[in-house]
Amino acid sequence: MKLPSSVIKLSQILMEIGARPIVVGGYVRDHFLGVESKDIDIEVYGISSLDVLKSSLETFTPVHEVGKSFGVLKIRLDDHDLDISLPRTEIKTAKGHKGFHVQTNGYLDFNTASKRRDFTMNAIGYDIKTDFFIDPHGGKVDIKNSIIRHVDDKSFAEDPLRVLRAVQFAARFNFKLDTNTLKLCQTMIKDDMLSELPKERIFEEYKKLLLKAPKPSIGFELLDKLNALFPELKALQGIVQDETKHPEGDVWTHTMMSLDAMAELKTGNKKKDITLMLAILCHDLGKVKTTKIIDNEVSATDHHNVLEPALSLLERLSDQKSLVDAVIALIQEHPMPSRLYKEDAQDSDIRRLSTRIDIEDLVTLAKADNFGRSTQDAMDKKYPPGEWLLAKAKELNILHKGPEQILQGRHLIACGQKAGKQFKDILQQSYEAQLEGRFFTEEEALVWLEDYLSSSV
Repeated sequence: MKLPSSVIKLSQILMEIGARPIVVGGYVRDHFLGVESKDIDIEVYGISSLDVLKSSLETFTPVHEVGKSFGVLKIRLDDHDLDISLPRTEIKTAKGHKGFHVQTNGYLDFNTASKRRDFTMNAIGYDIKTDFFIDPHGGKVDIKNSIIRHVDDKSFAEDPLRVLRAVQFAARFNFKLDTNTLKLCQTMIKDDMLSELPKERIFEEYKKLLLKAPKPSIGFELLDKLNALFPELKALQGIVQDETKHPEGDVWTHTMMSLDAMAELKTGNKKKDITLMLAILCHDLGKVKTTKIIDNEVSATDHHNVLEPALSLLERLSDQKSLVDAVIALIQEHPMPSRLYKEDAQDSDIRRLSTRIDIEDLVTLAKADNFGRSTQDAMDKKYPPGEWLLAKAKELNILHKGPEQILQGRHLIACGQKAGKQFKDILQQSYEAQLEGRFFTEEEALVWLEDYLSSSV
């Protein structure tokens, strides 16, 4: 297995003191999957203590002790993050993801140490010295057969986070859960073990599902099979849609297709992408309460303004107000590109939209919404309203934010105005006039101000 030269050098230093460094976890798994990985975990065998390990590492590179209480040392080599640890056993002492007593033992054998790992594909070791893969649980065969299989019943069931890890791995690699692993996950969910997890840890696994999976719908379909789907999403199943606009089926089917479409539109900016992925996941939750069938016609008028279900779902995942606000803003505006295009909207309408939302992000969301259907234009990845709106926003120089206000307080002060409520009202009126296109330069703005003040006397 190919390793960075800096890691090889570090390993040689460890071997010189009689240690046996073995690469473990995701880096080995990703090798067999043909996936590039930047994070490298190394277990060091044949060494007496973590302090001895730390001293040896410090002869080569600075060491961070962030994970020392769990028997892990962290270092950075070139552009790789390394977790260096001693083999360890874990004893369950309390509920939740962190309720373990960790006991390190540099003289454990690999087979015993690997039993604490979640899945066989993550329990393969690579012995750097002998250039040999150690695979006591059949992980290579499971990878070849695209199977997610847990290593040990007892250790797996002690950590409820592993249920969500199974889900995001299934979606990322398009793997199936082994029958016994599926049953064990269902039992853990039935026993309400996921409630032991803090929302921060839950959100981390959802972020991996949403940001790393080519088709996140695989993970959500699996959550449904496990009876672990958020109720706000479960409620979408069976909510009918207009067959001419949505021949693919109910709102759940459309949401899953839109989610996969958004995965193809990701920008590479994690903050932006998680906002967009959450927005598309929640964009039609309001249809549950607004969908009506009148004279055989289906409508969901104003569904984008029914925000309680989205707020409820987002609250399960995060307390980040800025993230929630950004997602909600996108949900509220998601019909606007199509509406403005249909109405042949004026520049003033587009300027006003730009003061409420990043137009480029909004168009990306609207594209995913429209591509998440089985109509011909969706299949062809064509969305004329989006291209029209992007072109107009670029022309008006408002792609990412509204126009800068031309008239400022200093202009009002120069005209003899004093700070106060009227001062604020004038600035607000001037910005409205600017958005309407009544002036475009500072000179024109001053003429407008003179006329406004004279008419107000």
